[in-house]
Amino acid sequence: MEVKCPTCQNSVAWTPESKYRPFCSERCKLIDLGEWASGGHAIPGKPLEDELMSGDVDRLHIERPANDPFDSH
Repeated sequence: MEVKCPTCQNSVAWTPESKYRPFCSERCKLIDLGEWASGGHAIPGKPLEDELMSGDVDRLHIERPANDPFDSH
């Protein structure tokens, strides 16, 4: 089976030997990764701020042990 590279649209054989599938090359894979890292690609959903304001943060803070090295307070 062949698929199109998500970055450049070249044909890619979907086989175990295709090291970068679904991408045609490491270059195309890294271009795609850069798009995700820069915010060019995104999965729709509620903004992170909405999730953090749900009240869970206060509950999580209270449940942390007193000697938690990740607790900044």
